[in-house]
Amino acid sequence: MGLKVGIIGCGSIARFRHGPEYKANPHVEEIVFYDHHLERAKTLASLFGGRAVETVEELYHDPKIIAISDCSSNDAHHIYSTNALLNGKHVLCEKPLAINVECAEKILAAQKRSGKKLMVDHNQRLTKVHQKAKQIIEKKELGDVLTFTTTFGHKGPESWGVEKSNATWFFKKERSSLGVAGDLGIHKIDLIHYLLDDVIEEVKAFHATLDKTDENGKRIEVCDNVVCALKTRKGRIGNASFSWTYYGFEDNSTIIYCQNGIMKMYDHPHFPLLIETKDGEVIKYELESIQTNENQTSTGVIEAFIDSIMNDKEPPITGEQALTTLKVVESILDGKHV
Repeated sequence: MGLKVGIIGCGSIARFRHGPEYKANPHVEEIVFYDHHLERAKTLASLFGGRAVETVEELYHDPKIIAISDCSSNDAHHIYSTNALLNGKHVLCEKPLAINVECAEKILAAQKRSGKKLMVDHNQRLTKVHQKAKQIIEKKELGDVLTFTTTFGHKGPESWGVEKSNATWFFKKERSSLGVAGDLGIHKIDLIHYLLDDVIEEVKAFHATLDKTDENGKRIEVCDNVVCALKTRKGRIGNASFSWTYYGFEDNSTIIYCQNGIMKMYDHPHFPLLIETKDGEVIKYELESIQTNENQTSTGVIEAFIDSIMNDKEPPITGEQALTTLKVVESILDGKHV
């Protein structure tokens, strides 16, 4: 008999990622949708052959629902994920884990108390390119890592959200809180932690609201650009930039500079992983293209989440790892030590 799962929040991330990936998973029998806009839940239920419920308590209290995806806005994660865990559900929470460390710690406390699994959707860990790069780094095929640079930028969430509007919750301080740092930057901070098996401990950053305006034409209250210098526990140094104002093609690249060569990920238009060695050799890997707003492919997140439940093993992206990443993002924005 297949698994029954729930989704809280029926915006774009549920529509383009969670919904289709649950639908495609052979172990999932039914998806139950909740959104405070009932029509959104009904729309996704129709799209993916599931059903909609009018209250979130119906998800919490249905004993047949074993897992819930929290696809709500950032400010609600610590409410929905915490309640889902305490009602005995495994939880896949969208990133960032919460709007701040204090709220994130509430979720982790609920997970510990419940004994259920908590996975966070830092999906860049799961791409074939990043996993191959991690293997190369671990084997020291290019020697030790010295420095790095990473970026994630696109035209902005108003072109991605359900309503395609500058009224998007991503632009609201009370709901988004972290701006582009929590939307895009958190992916790349987590990726650096993963690739290098290291933790960023020092941050020097600039963040600003340079161009985005809300539905009233006023400058938004959260940052739309971040540029920062980073230093890890093991002494690696690098830089990162995150932007909602890349008004051309999306940039989701990472470059790792090692003793014996350079590794470029999603930097070349045809070769998602490209290595240039110190002696001039160029090695090209044709593995996959990265998921973008325009190129929606399977992230592998739902597959990994369901696998961790069915085989009772730790999810590949844990709440503790997500909390570590969130601490760095907070430091980027408030200037305090990580």
